[in-house]
Amino acid sequence: MVARFQTRLGPIYTGPNGLLQPVADLVKLLFKEDIIPEHVDKKIYVIAPMAAFIPATLSIVVIPFGSSITIFGREIDLVLSDLNVGVLYVFAITSIGVYSIILSGWSSNSKYSLLGSIRSSAQMISYEVSMGLAVVSVVLVSGSLNLNTIVAHQENLWHIFSQPVAFMIFLVCGIAETNRAPFDLPEAESELVAGYHTEYSAMKFGMFFVGEYANMITVSAMATTLFLGGWQGPGDSGILSMLWFAIKVFIFLFLYLWLRATLPRFRYDQLMNFGWKVLLPLAILNVLVTSAVVLII
Repeated sequence: MVARFQTRLGPIYTGPNGLLQPVADLVKLLFKEDIIPEHVDKKIYVIAPMAAFIPATLSIVVIPFGSSITIFGREIDLVLSDLNVGVLYVFAITSIGVYSIILSGWSSNSKYSLLGSIRSSAQMISYEVSMGLAVVSVVLVSGSLNLNTIVAHQENLWHIFSQPVAFMIFLVCGIAETNRAPFDLPEAESELVAGYHTEYSAMKFGMFFVGEYANMITVSAMATTLFLGGWQGPGDSGILSMLWFAIKVFIFLFLYLWLRATLPRFRYDQLMNFGWKVLLPLAILNVLVTSAVVLII
């Protein structure tokens, strides 16, 4: 999709409609030589890419991706773990991802990598505050931290309509949290070569991007669950509910790539000013207004 947005002909013709380009990239990374520079802290250097990938995948287990399905007469809920504090679990797990970026920059013993990791960790922490406050508004309206309950609460009205400000804040913060354009400053090649993963090669390099794209799917799934009614849609039962959920997640992923191919990168001072001086006050104000409305109603 990015190749079509930017009229890059190569990836468009790798397989039918370019669908084999990701496979080609994977094969290339698997067969590249895995070089570990002599000056790095080897143990932490090796652990850091895994720390980027694992939290991103663990967070998906509490997200309901369908209503229920009947197999051999037994009704099974389409969620791996239905936690009462599912929202807190997702935030707790995804917040661990910042350690992989810090550890990769520090263990690489490179100024470019260290600057990239510090920049990225500051960005992720800054925008995570506003994102959390946006979700607080949804929790106040639905009265629960359970993601299944939040989906059920949107049966008559999706939260994107009752909480439009929270949705926009969550959307912007989600893009910044996953280091995607126009917030991809940790990988600003113009001043940092490649940012925190400058000293990585082969599949270790690829693991950072696998983690990044897994985080994109997690953020898209959370946005769908919190604001777009989750798996709800016309005839939302069984397999069809999973289809509605997948369509909504794909819409968010498409938006990610559309922004990636369209918008220029922010300056770092603009990024931090926007996070602390615009989004955070707006998120606090939205929580206060939502609290007042919930209290009155």
